[in-house]
Amino acid sequence: MHIVLPGGSGQVGQLLQRALRAEGHRVTVLSRKAGPDSLAWDGETAGDWWQVIDGADVVINLAGRTVNCRYTEENLAQMMDSRVRSTRVVGQAIAAAVRPPPLWLQMSTATLYAHRFDAANDEATGIIGGNEPDVPAYWARSIAIAQAWERCLAEADTPHTRKVALRTAMVMTPDAGGVFDVLSGMVRAGLGGAIAGGRQWVSWIHGRDFVSALQFLMQRQDIEGAVNLAAPNPLPQRDLMAAMRAAWGVGLGLPATAWMAEIGAFFLRTDTELLLKSRRVVPGRLLDAGFAFAHPTWPEAAADLVAATRTG
Repeated sequence: MHIVLPGGSGQVGQLLQRALRAEGHRVTVLSRKAGPDSLAWDGETAGDWWQVIDGADVVINLAGRTVNCRYTEENLAQMMDSRVRSTRVVGQAIAAAVRPPPLWLQMSTATLYAHRFDAANDEATGIIGGNEPDVPAYWARSIAIAQAWERCLAEADTPHTRKVALRTAMVMTPDAGGVFDVLSGMVRAGLGGAIAGGRQWVSWIHGRDFVSALQFLMQRQDIEGAVNLAAPNPLPQRDLMAAMRAAWGVGLGLPATAWMAEIGAFFLRTDTELLLKSRRVVPGRLLDAGFAFAHPTWPEAAADLVAATRTG
């Protein structure tokens, strides 16, 4: 198959590139800079890259500014614009194609769901966030961005293309600079304890299952709309870090209060929403469709990722 990856030069994109090419697929990346297997695009306007959309088998749009930043007005605007504009122009390219791709997998986020502790969020019964009374008001901006992102997908006039919104949790891989690598650095430094009590839920997915889930969706022509890409067993943050300490063989993990996390986030140029929001998301539609996770539980997944990190 010919698979086009707009915004596919980041960590998740590189993960997909390796896996898809290993299976013999032709992969074309749309990136800010052209290369041997990539075409230049700006994520906003039409260009020569439209030609690779026409006749492609699958488009997987991963474009969007990283959320690992301080949530300033400027950064929030960039997060919104990069997602909405890239999704809109991908939709326009598909609509203009003589041979439109049969499938469009569009990245979204599990952050769309509400901060909650009482129950898990699946696609059928999950509560969309933005109105929680007990969280910082600016957290609603992330929800608004996610909603606008998915709205652009839904509004795209692509009647011959099946569309799936990938409500993705944290993708855990052994790659340098990823979420697991950052958390591992904290654990090895003795800082891998509970944050603000650690009862906030963490949703995650092993990189291998992320790739397998996308391959599953490519085959299942009956699935469209929103799909949660998360392991079936989210867990409280304190338990997630305890399992990581066990996997790394580290006994001590110093805890941090909310205000300590805020200071740390400031110096790391990130935002505490990524640490404090309770994201309890489960993959209802994938499980109902018969998808089998290779790494459904975090202790085993963490051990696998540590082993992969150690072997390089």
